[in-house]
Amino acid sequence: MFAVIKTGGKQYRVQAGDMLVVEKLDGEAGAAVAFNEVLMVGEGADVVVGAPLVEGAVVNATLIETRKGEKVKIFKKIRRQGYRRTRGHRQFESVLRVTSVASGKNETKWDGVVDLTTKAVLDARARNLKSVAEAASAPVAAKAAPVAKKAAAAKPAPKAKAEAAPAAEAPKAEAKAAAPKKAAAPKAETKSEAKAEAAPKKAAPKAKAKSAE
Repeated sequence: MFAVIKTGGKQYRVQAGDMLVVEKLDGEAGAAVAFNEVLMVGEGADVVVGAPLVEGAVVNATLIETRKGEKVKIFKKIRRQGYRRTRGHRQFESVLRVTSVASGKNETKWDGVVDLTTKAVLDARARNLKSVAEAASAPVAAKAAPVAKKAAAAKPAPKAKAEAAPAAEAPKAEAKAAAPKKAAAPKAETKSEAKAEAAPKKAAPKAKAKSAE
């Protein structure tokens, strides 16, 4: 048994078990939705046409998800004027699974189980990507733990560097302070020795010359 319902200013022909995409409806995933605006219901010769609605007819469905539809591009152009405008729009839509169609006398139910898997998850599985549902259900604590560990490891590092820097600078400062003292002593000794050695050498030849005369 099928029915023709009206929602969002449009008409849809549905039957039990169909997946229906309509204009955005209020509610969360798994919520039950009932359509009372039934314009036609029945099957074969038992079709009942409403005037305008069929009394007592109801179509029940389960809301699977509310998402954005395909993008629609709007392009405007005025020739010879250099006017071009491109805009886009994505309309919100709700995805439903029809569970039962009831008229005033008969009712047809769907025996299946409603799967609330969203289209984003199905696309991710088809592309062999990580499931969006698993990523969304990951605990916040697991994400915060690595951040805390990194922060704890990063804090002592500057202290260790700061402590190592003075320790490394201390021997350098001592070496610099000791180096001028050691270097200054030899210079003084070499100058005095050079003067002492130079004087006798100059005096020796003069003494020899006088003795020869």
